[in-house]
Amino acid sequence: MDVKLSGATASDVERAAVATVLGPEPPQAGRVVRAGRAQREQRHLLLPALHALQDSVGWVSRGAVDHLAERLGVAPAEIYGVASFYHLLATEPQPALAVHVCDDVACRAAGAGALLGQLGEAVQRSACLGLCDRGSAALVRRSGPPGERIDVAVAPVTALQVAGFLGGEAPPELAAADIPPPQAGKPGLRLLRRAAGEVITTVDDYEAAGGLAALRRALEQGPDWVLAEVKAAALVGRGGAAFPTARKWEAVLRAPSRPHYAVCNADESETGTFKDRVLLERDAFAVLESLAIAGFATGSEHGFLYVRDEYPLARARLQAAIEALRQAGWLGAAVGGPGFAFDVELRRGAGAYICGEETALFNSIEGRRGEPRNKPPFPVESGLFGQPTAVNNVETLVAVLEALRVGGSASTKLFCVSGAVVRPGVYEVELGTTLQALIELAGGLQPGRRLQAVLLGGAAGSLVGPSRLDLELSFEAARAAGLSLGSGAVVVLDESLDLSEVVLRIARFFREESCGQCVPCRVGTVRQEEALRRLFSGRPLGSREDELVRLSDVAEVMRDASICGLGQTAAIAVQSALRGLS
Repeated sequence: MDVKLSGATASDVERAAVATVLGPEPPQAGRVVRAGRAQREQRHLLLPALHALQDSVGWVSRGAVDHLAERLGVAPAEIYGVASFYHLLATEPQPALAVHVCDDVACRAAGAGALLGQLGEAVQRSACLGLCDRGSAALVRRSGPPGERIDVAVAPVTALQVAGFLGGEAPPELAAADIPPPQAGKPGLRLLRRAAGEVITTVDDYEAAGGLAALRRALEQGPDWVLAEVKAAALVGRGGAAFPTARKWEAVLRAPSRPHYAVCNADESETGTFKDRVLLERDAFAVLESLAIAGFATGSEHGFLYVRDEYPLARARLQAAIEALRQAGWLGAAVGGPGFAFDVELRRGAGAYICGEETALFNSIEGRRGEPRNKPPFPVESGLFGQPTAVNNVETLVAVLEALRVGGSASTKLFCVSGAVVRPGVYEVELGTTLQALIELAGGLQPGRRLQAVLLGGAAGSLVGPSRLDLELSFEAARAAGLSLGSGAVVVLDESLDLSEVVLRIARFFREESCGQCVPCRVGTVRQEEALRRLFSGRPLGSREDELVRLSDVAEVMRDASICGLGQTAAIAVQSALRGLS
């Protein structure tokens, strides 16, 4: 295949940035590239190379695109299509410094609307940054040489601080991760038992805290024992789908095609959700140990940990933990001794909510646009690189450690409580705890405030009213009530917030995050937002009832005909609000 180039030239800085990912440039004979198999097999390095360009020069130029086409043997149009897919990659010249300020539901409930009103157009408005427990949040980035780069998330943040960042002041190192969850010191914690203590930074300290015991026992007992223990725990996925973990792992283990892959989906981008960030930042070794167990139980030799780009501290701590575990012999060619080889590669997202969908995540790792694939085939048959793949989110994997450590049912779950409560944060509670009890655990509403609604499960969840506070937070009870626990987000909204603004923000979120691949979602999310704006401004097409019927029809088409869960859930919260809250 000939790859035709435009003739644009990459700068020396751009070439050097690409070389940090792809290695030194091979000798070139002309400007027309004939791509071979070995060259195309590097395609999975496209997104890391685009990140290297963004970090170094602040955007991906046409010359850089052509240079990548030369190096990878991929058409420039395809490379541009990938670069332009992600919110945090720029394909036009940008200032070296950018400040992204969250204007999503949880931060709005904490006063971000007033903050953004003061800042105006000086900052870039962002979807949820995963710092919902800290109030208004910002992501500060500056491109340049390694010593000059900035990549820091700051929360809580004030307008004065943001103005200082824009004026050249260095942001502080993030302190949020060093503040333990509100239940720190509470006996009996399982999923948070290490995350609620001091951050562990060495393998020795991790072992002293009980780490690696589950992996050792798994290696001693074998994959079938691991599967039996996970099955006995009745563990289901904690990312929203609630699929039985043991069934998924067994399907991959028995799949005849090789190799197999184990993937940790840490692209936590759901509105109001930050439980995985807490585990990634405060218990990185546990995430990696559990991913190694997943690899062992599924017959995998390689794992990928895909982390959202908005979590710079999590990425840094995970990379440090990977290197420490390799050095200690717990990742690599002989994990804990001969007989099991498993290594982990950290991959960085680039600002795309859709990449939380497992097949979109695979495409992203493979160097393609993060668009979902049709199912079947399912990932257990044909996943990453077309091979059998087990993919689990962070909380699910950490719950596996507890299932192997103490046995019994996986009876606790993490919930992310934010908004108008006294003590926002990640809480571990028994499944079946009521919504009222969870809110009270978080200190209840702030003094003088009255509950208006709760966004349960994030943007893809439902808005529920005060009459539903007796809801039991279990998978079965939520399903029976026509609701979903989803990602575990619980955003508490008081009467000071205009609910129509919340609904419009959710509608805009789905319109902006739709990958555009299928018509029902691409068009439906736009039409939904347009109809809501007409409805809330008092200018409906026809009568109000006509507009509500139109919105209901759009919701039904998106739910029934969209390729993936984004379109299928894009109208749930909106419809719950229009019905007067679920």
